[in-house]
Amino acid sequence: MIDEIISRREGAVGRITLNRPKAIHALTQAMCEAMSAALLEWRADPAIEAVIIDHAPGTRGFCAGGDVVMLAKSGAAGGELADAFFDAEYRLNHLLFTYPKPTLAIMDGITMGGGVGIALPCTHRVATENTRLAMPETGIGLFPDVGGGWYLPRLPSRVGEFMALTGARLDGAECHYLGLATHYIRSDDIPDLIERIVGSPSRLLGALGAATTTPPEARIAANEPIIQTLFASDRLEEILAALDADGGDWATTEAGTIRTKSPLSCKVSLRLMAEGKRRTDFADEMTAEFSLATHVARTHDFHEGVRALLIDKTGAPDWQPAVPEAVDDAMLNALFAPVASAWTPFAETEVPA
Repeated sequence: MIDEIISRREGAVGRITLNRPKAIHALTQAMCEAMSAALLEWRADPAIEAVIIDHAPGTRGFCAGGDVVMLAKSGAAGGELADAFFDAEYRLNHLLFTYPKPTLAIMDGITMGGGVGIALPCTHRVATENTRLAMPETGIGLFPDVGGGWYLPRLPSRVGEFMALTGARLDGAECHYLGLATHYIRSDDIPDLIERIVGSPSRLLGALGAATTTPPEARIAANEPIIQTLFASDRLEEILAALDADGGDWATTEAGTIRTKSPLSCKVSLRLMAEGKRRTDFADEMTAEFSLATHVARTHDFHEGVRALLIDKTGAPDWQPAVPEAVDDAMLNALFAPVASAWTPFAETEVPA
């Protein structure tokens, strides 16, 4: 059995390589725990100056997300296994967000869901011509978690709300334009970049600057005004009404896309982002998302979405409720209620067991 996480020291750099290629490095609980263990060890080690997170070469992407298919096939997607997975994943997300040393994520290729959750907390985030970043969770009855409630509403022009509702895929230039990536570098130049950083981690910023190239024009820039206008509301029905009233090709396409998603998940996502935008502590965001994930993993739509989109691949989930108007405040309040088993981050002095 191959190691799905390869962690090692290269000089004064800690390196974590995702190595589950057949699943595009989709995260399991064990992978999250292995990454956290390495990060905790290096956090306490003064000999480690920086951390690089990448994926095995020759594969299609950085990370396709969390392995919700494994949870669903286990028969425990709505139970303790899912809770344990989200707990481990969110502890990893928070550990990266608060990490005291420079961290670099190489978002080369598919970077979605859980992959976004381990990339965006890093201090340095590289996009390439291969990058395809998305938070597509509303299509499987989930919501943009792993900090999505923190990052997305802080994007300009309501782009985060647009991404959450439609699952739109951004390319590397768009990621750089929006600040989701800090640097745009050609994929072929990544090995040399890593070699330079390993050789002199104190000059990490210089190495990144030297490798950076000018990205192509960000296509999303032209759509920012219409996104800001038509996605201005925090109410799903009002966004759909605005898109329908516009009637243009772009608006019609996006309205059609949203109507294929779980109405419950779309409303959950909008509320999460409205609340997340007001939060000032990332730990509070993770606590709220853990409670929400614990509830949502027990809903019909989560099981149905995973089945229809990822297991049977029929592409035709039976959402319940089927329309936004049938999702009322009582349903949302129940999902946003705190849970007894509260989530907690790693302590500042915690070391791996």
